[in-house]
Amino acid sequence: MRAVGVDPGTKSFDVIGLENGKIKLDLSFPSEVVAEAPEKIVEEIERFSPDIVIGPSGYGVPLKHISKLTERDRFEMTLVREEEMKKIPVLIGLQRMVDIMAEKKLNVWFIPGVIHLPTVPEWRKYNKIDMGTADKMAITVLGIYDQAKRLGIEYSEVSFVLLEVGFGYNYAGAVKGGKIVDGIGGTIFPGPAYVNSGALDGEVAYLMGRLEKVHLFWGGGSVIATGNIIPPEEFAKRLDEEPFAKAWEAMKDGFLKAVASELAIVEDAKEIILSGRLMRIEKLRKEVKDLFEDKFKLPVVKLKGLEGKAKEAAQGSAIIGDGLMGGEFKDLVEWVEIKGSKGSVLDWIKLPLNI
Repeated sequence: MRAVGVDPGTKSFDVIGLENGKIKLDLSFPSEVVAEAPEKIVEEIERFSPDIVIGPSGYGVPLKHISKLTERDRFEMTLVREEEMKKIPVLIGLQRMVDIMAEKKLNVWFIPGVIHLPTVPEWRKYNKIDMGTADKMAITVLGIYDQAKRLGIEYSEVSFVLLEVGFGYNYAGAVKGGKIVDGIGGTIFPGPAYVNSGALDGEVAYLMGRLEKVHLFWGGGSVIATGNIIPPEEFAKRLDEEPFAKAWEAMKDGFLKAVASELAIVEDAKEIILSGRLMRIEKLRKEVKDLFEDKFKLPVVKLKGLEGKAKEAAQGSAIIGDGLMGGEFKDLVEWVEIKGSKGSVLDWIKLPLNI
C-alpha cells in the first residue's frame, strides 16, 4: 500500500511517499516550482502510483475527497480574496495543482486543521481560525507517533508540547493523552516568526487600513533585523550583530510565551518537542533547548519522525494517508480522531467578516 503526503511550505514544497509504512519517495521542490509548473509535482506523485494522496490542505477542511471539494472549501483552504490571488503566485499554482489532480482522478484527500478536530474543546476555538493549519496538525500527529515509539508507550500515554519554527510561520501544539487539545497557529503566535510577524495587534491592523494577505508574509525576525528576508543560515551566523540579536530575542520571547501557554493545558507533559526549518540549525536549536530546559525543567528533544530529508509536515501527511487506507498507521489515525473532524474554519468567529 502506497501513501503520499504533501507539504505546501512557504519556502519549499515537499512530497513523501510511503510503501507499507516505509519511505520510498522523498522529494523537495522550491516554492517557485509550485507557482510556475505545478504539473511537474503531480507527475512525480503519479509516477509513484499511490493508493492515496493527502493534498495541500491549507487551513484545512473536515476530511474530504477531492471529488467532493466545493468552491467554498477551496476558499476556506486559502482564505484569499479573489482580487489578491495574483499577488501570491504560489497560491495560484496550488489551485492549479488541485485542478490537475482532479483531472487525473487521483485518490486525493484533504485533511483538517487543528480547529476542525473534535478533541479541541469548542471554548478554545472562539474568534480563531489559525489554531494550526492542516500541515501543522500533521506535524503534531507525527509528534504523537514519534514520542510513542521513542518512549515505548501507548498513544494514550503520550503528552507533550510541540514548537514548530518554520521559515514562514511558527506553531505551538498541545497533546494530552495522545489527543491534540489545542494549538497556537502562526497568525496568533505571541511573537515574530522568521517571516511572519506573529499575532497582529488589532490597533496596528486598524491603522494599516485594508489588511491584505501579503501582509501576513512580512514583519518577522528576518525583516526586523534586515528589512528583508535572508536565508536563516545567514541570520544564525550574524547573531553577534545587534539587530540580529534583538530580532532573535524577540523570537525566543514568543517561543517561551507560546510553550508556557500550552504547558498550562498539558500539566503532565513528558517533554517539549522541537521541529521546523530553523530548528535544523544546530546553533539556534541549542539556544532554544537550553532556554526551555532552564525555564520549564522538562526534556527538550528534536522531532525525528521517519527517515528522510522531507519536512515533518510531509511525513505526517503521509502517515495520515497510510492510516486512512488501513495501513501501518491505522491505529494512530483512529486515535487522533481525524475522521471526526467537522465544521468550517469560520464557524467560531463572533465578529463581522468582509468575505
